[in-house]
Amino acid sequence: MKLTRRDLLRWGIVTGGAAMLPGGVRLSRADSGSSGSGSGSSGSGSGSGSSSPRTTPFVVELRPGQGIPPIAQPVTPFPTLPDPDDCVNVDGSTAYHVSGPRVVPAGTEFYRIHEEPVVHSFHPELPPNVLWGYDGQIPGPTFVAYSTVYPPPGKAGTPHLIRFVNDLPENDPVRIGEPITAIHRHGGFQHAEDDGYPLDTFCEGQSRDYFFANAPDAGLLQNEHATNWYHDHAIDITAENVYRGLAGFYLYFNKLDTGNETDPPPALGLPSGEFDIGLVLQDRRFDRNGFLVYDSFDHNGFIGDKFCVNGLIQPYLKVKRRKYRFRILNGSNARVYQLYLSNGQSFIAIGTDSNLLERPVAVKSIRISPAERVDVVIDFKDASSEAFLVNRLQQTDGRKPDDLVSPGTPLLKFAVQNGAVNDPSRVPPVLLPVTLGPKQLLPQVKVQRRFKFDRSHGAWTVNGEFFDENRINAKPKLGVPEIWIFESGGGWVHPIHTHLSEFFVLSRDGKSPPVLEQGRKETVLIGGDVGREVKVLIKFDDIGRFVFHCHNVEHEDMRMMGQFEVQS
Repeated sequence: MKLTRRDLLRWGIVTGGAAMLPGGVRLSRADSGSSGSGSGSSGSGSGSGSSSPRTTPFVVELRPGQGIPPIAQPVTPFPTLPDPDDCVNVDGSTAYHVSGPRVVPAGTEFYRIHEEPVVHSFHPELPPNVLWGYDGQIPGPTFVAYSTVYPPPGKAGTPHLIRFVNDLPENDPVRIGEPITAIHRHGGFQHAEDDGYPLDTFCEGQSRDYFFANAPDAGLLQNEHATNWYHDHAIDITAENVYRGLAGFYLYFNKLDTGNETDPPPALGLPSGEFDIGLVLQDRRFDRNGFLVYDSFDHNGFIGDKFCVNGLIQPYLKVKRRKYRFRILNGSNARVYQLYLSNGQSFIAIGTDSNLLERPVAVKSIRISPAERVDVVIDFKDASSEAFLVNRLQQTDGRKPDDLVSPGTPLLKFAVQNGAVNDPSRVPPVLLPVTLGPKQLLPQVKVQRRFKFDRSHGAWTVNGEFFDENRINAKPKLGVPEIWIFESGGGWVHPIHTHLSEFFVLSRDGKSPPVLEQGRKETVLIGGDVGREVKVLIKFDDIGRFVFHCHNVEHEDMRMMGQFEVQS
């Protein structure tokens, strides 16, 4: 008998410690009584009353094959298949599917990725844990796409057809997650059938094909993407499945951001190759024996007390005395970070979420909420022998962050190697100009919508209602811009993510947005000290049904999600 968390709440069988379900299945909170976390002042507390075992920081190296995932490699093209039609979600609903084989253009690259268990070491002082990884990788293999509209010099634009195969076990002894999955390419511009709609699931032993044209929204160069990611998006169980390991990077290159730092202008010449590194930040919690735990009843948002970078607890990275590009992703379930460099050096921010900024900007700190990305350049040319990426924002539960603390918790150590090196990379003064923005779009706006994200009866709502796949919250017109207002109720923070298209942040509580929200975004934090209300300008350039939701994934699973249907 499968019960959702809402069922447990509705029937009143959730207790302070555990719930006994029919058949003797026990859902327990994190084990208590362990020996302390040693994670630093900005990471304690999850509401579960337990702490992870102590671990020594900076003993695990972040390197290719250990934390830095491989590049996904294409396979021989294969016949596409209709989606399976017998998958039933955990809430009893039937999955939606594409009825026939996919038709893809010539030149499409084909990939086959298996979702499967993997024995993973978070830290040598903890025992190996069994996680779920794409192709057995934590994070999953990194996809690299070249624009089919504005390809880099000498490159052919490449659409992708990716078959994800669900090889997850049905009776998993760890009991974190369910072997029911849907794949969302977060931030991607893709058709509705390939967007990872939460009911478009496939079960253990089944597979699903996803087609990505790798073309920019509305065909505009200003909408070319830089850094996206892919992750599980199955209804009611996204939080557990992503926590278990189902996430990876999806990177793009185009005629400006070419992926080759030696290309001459107009190429941007940003750090590339081994000097272009994705960093996914996550927090995790372990029982007294060092095994991963997850609190199934913490609907506020799960907070861990161990900080991981690319699946490794507080690793170190050897860097040369030159510029590096870091694509930083907050892959945590509910934690918000405020990032600093320990040596006081500024980050040179070049992108937020999916897109590059119009111009680089120097910032001393970066606040980043779940699912947000910030693309930065750090120059180690004159750095001392070591520097640290530090989180100074304390958060003790999923409601919202607490206060800034000092010195905070170091997440990653940069071990700077001696010796001068050649560095042909550069950060030009102009990156990706916006030719169609608020100035041109605001006069076309005729519709304004307001969505309030609030708490009700121990769960989470949008405009007072839980997600219902049979209800459409908005029906925007194809290509017609609208103003959407996201409002937080009750003092909680919510990172709001819209599928299909990015938006421009117009204001926060009536004031101009901060500098890192003046580029295009598709995830934005509301509530707490960042402001109750955010007004955005959004335009959708594809038809179909898509969702928008809180990306505190426990809130998402408790139905803090709406859907819109773009009409021609």
